[in-house]
Amino acid sequence: MGEVTRWTVNVAPETDIEVRTYLAQRGMKKGDLSRFIEDAVKWRLLDLTLLEARSGFEDLSPDEMDSLIDEALADTRKH
Repeated sequence: MGEVTRWTVNVAPETDIEVRTYLAQRGMKKGDLSRFIEDAVKWRLLDLTLLEARSGFEDLSPDEMDSLIDEALADTRKH
């Protein structure tokens, strides 16, 4: 994993039990909790980024969106 930063986080006891049970049922060890949290954070950041990007196109009609996508694909294929 290389260099790491230590976090201190607080979660509800139920969440702690659910996550640790999930990991234990899959044969994972205590150290796997850090990897699990890091993966979860990365997925959440991606999800939030996609939501923000999509919100920028809310006012476009489906036809306008198709046209914009076609234009982007054509431009990409040129390069």
